[in-house]
Amino acid sequence: MKERLKASLRRWISFVVWALIFVLVAIWTRSAWFLLPVPFVFDLYITKFLPWFFWRNWKNSFWRTLMDWVDAIVFALVAVYFVFILLFQNYQIPSSSLEKTLLVGDFLVVNKAAYGPRMPMTPLHFPLAQHTMPIVGGKSYFEKPQWPYKRVAGLGQIERKDIVVFNFPTGDTVALKMQNPDYYTICYQIAQERDITYSQAADFVRSQPQVFGEIVWRPVDRRENYVKRCVGLPGDSLQIIDNQLYVNGAKLEDEPGVQYNYFVQTKGGYISERQFEDWGISKEDRLMLSDNNVLAQMMGFQPSAEGKQLPVYHFPATREVIAKVRKAPNINAVKIEPALLGPYELGGTIFPLHASNTWTRDNYGPLWIPAKGASIELNETNEILYGRAIRVYEGHDLQKRDGQYFLDGQPADNYTFEMDYYWMMGDNRHNSADSRAWGFVPEDHIVGRPEFVWLSLNKDKAWGQGKIRWNRFFKAAR
Repeated sequence: MKERLKASLRRWISFVVWALIFVLVAIWTRSAWFLLPVPFVFDLYITKFLPWFFWRNWKNSFWRTLMDWVDAIVFALVAVYFVFILLFQNYQIPSSSLEKTLLVGDFLVVNKAAYGPRMPMTPLHFPLAQHTMPIVGGKSYFEKPQWPYKRVAGLGQIERKDIVVFNFPTGDTVALKMQNPDYYTICYQIAQERDITYSQAADFVRSQPQVFGEIVWRPVDRRENYVKRCVGLPGDSLQIIDNQLYVNGAKLEDEPGVQYNYFVQTKGGYISERQFEDWGISKEDRLMLSDNNVLAQMMGFQPSAEGKQLPVYHFPATREVIAKVRKAPNINAVKIEPALLGPYELGGTIFPLHASNTWTRDNYGPLWIPAKGASIELNETNEILYGRAIRVYEGHDLQKRDGQYFLDGQPADNYTFEMDYYWMMGDNRHNSADSRAWGFVPEDHIVGRPEFVWLSLNKDKAWGQGKIRWNRFFKAAR
């Protein structure tokens, strides 16, 4: 009798604990959907009308064991689904855009509660895949239903200089075989090169699946995850002058890990592997230019006294590292990489994608960052700067007919923003596809804040020879 009472008490305690968890989550998220599991939990522990573990009565031990594994895996997937939605997510640094702050091969724990968890906009998806099923390929989500954007209360708000994980804003349309640069930049570049309209360039891209692949659309929360540093908040005015960032007219000091690209000429010899390792320059980042390289010649590097071309290298480095490079006895000259060098655009395509844009990667703006509730006048300049935010991110029909702007079919002279926007940049300033290339990050694209590194693998090292960066374990992602 006592044993049955104890078992009954354990079942009631288990039910109350799980029910309380779901009720608290429902209150926190202001969503009754999280109350749906409560009746099933009640039946699982108390009434037991449903045959939850029917296979345990089977005589075949193999199938019993197999179903136990299936049960455990399904439970784990469901648990991971809810943890990923509300609390934490794993993220791997795929590129060098935040070097030397975060390194390629860092695995991060992303805190979704930091700025408030975003409720699923595409609720039916495989919990361990962003947009593509592992191994088998194909979409990992169903496009319908699509739920409206909703974010619940978090532990704080995005602050300037925070490192933030977000969905790639221009990742709504993707050419699967050529995802970098993004689809819109590809179309713009083709239009410029061929002197055709943007629409004609888009038709050309779609007509060349063997080159560009299938053109697919992705919902906001299924777009590629990016990680950058937030340098501009809603309502800020931002400008870059000779690589120096200014926000609201004040100089914004670089973080210690910020680096730029440099051309480095030696006095005749080659830079050793040991020197590169001492400077922290990875094999992937360094490039030795050929003797007759046109960029080296255009940079104005002088030949030797005998008229011989001296070796020139190209690599990114922090200001601290480049100071060491300048002092090295075998270095002749160091020059920072310009955004424009003769006919070459080393800085890449710049937002906004418009023929009138004269901004560069290193000299940009001034540009105002939209804030929720703030209004702008509808004119040609603002349409170029904020047209995508109005049409795509906030879903309005904006047209101009006979000199008059129409918003959702109604004449309009101004527009009031419905969301906050952010400006994101990589610490590896000359090797980062960031807001300078594709513009604003809307608030509904924000995923969370990286908290710490839980694993770090060095791409230049072999296993057993420094592959694992032990010194980065549990390092704060700042």
